[in-house]
Amino acid sequence: MDEFAKIAILENEVEAQILDSILTERRIPHFLRSYYDAAYDGIYQMQKGWGALYAPEEWRSDIVEILDDVRDDSGDSPVDGPS
Repeated sequence: MDEFAKIAILENEVEAQILDSILTERRIPHFLRSYYDAAYDGIYQMQKGWGALYAPEEWRSDIVEILDDVRDDSGDSPVDGPS
């Protein structure tokens, strides 16, 4: 199995759901990791974003392009790259 790398930081749950749906439909391997932590009542999400998207490195350019399109449609900022 390919190694997964952090591809992007996701800003909110809606963005995560839309991106997850598109990537699943296109059969692009990925997983989402939320930064929510019940012990801290979600404080990290306010500072770091909703969570991160991980996928094989070979899919990075396709995913970044899709995420840019999703953000353009919603008025959010473009992808800054991995953190």
